[in-house]
Amino acid sequence: MVVPDKTIFIQAVNFLVMIFLLNVVMIKPIREIIKKRKGLMADQLEKIEGFNGNAAEKIASYEEQLSDARKEANEIRTAMKGEGTVEEQSLMSAAGVEASSTIQNARAEIKSQVKGAMDTLTKDVEKFAEQATGKILGQA
Repeated sequence: MVVPDKTIFIQAVNFLVMIFLLNVVMIKPIREIIKKRKGLMADQLEKIEGFNGNAAEKIASYEEQLSDARKEANEIRTAMKGEGTVEEQSLMSAAGVEASSTIQNARAEIKSQVKGAMDTLTKDVEKFAEQATGKILGQA
C-alpha cells in the first residue's frame, strides 16, 4: 500500500511547475501558431471568394457583351440582306427594261425586214406574172 509522505507534495509541485513550463514553452506558442493559421486561412478564403465573385462578374459581363455582339451582327446581316434584296430588285428591273427594249427593237427590225421582203416580192410577183402570162400565151 502507498503511504503518503512529503515526496508526494514535491511531486505535486514538480507536476504543476512542469505543466506551467509546458504551457509557457509549448502550448501557448502552438496555440498562437494555430490561431495565426486560422486567421491566414480565413483571409485566403475571403480572397478566394472575392476572386470567384469577380470572375463570375467578368464572365457575366463577357457573356452579355457576346450576346450584344451577336444581336448587332444579326441586325447588320438583316440590313445587308434587305439592301441586297433592294439592289437585286433594282438590277432585275433594269435588266427587264433593257430586255424589253431589246425585244422591241428586234421586233421593229424584223417588221421592217418583212416589209422590205414583201415589197420586193410584190414587185417580183408582177414581173413573174407577166412572164408566166407570156409563156402561157406563147410569147417568148
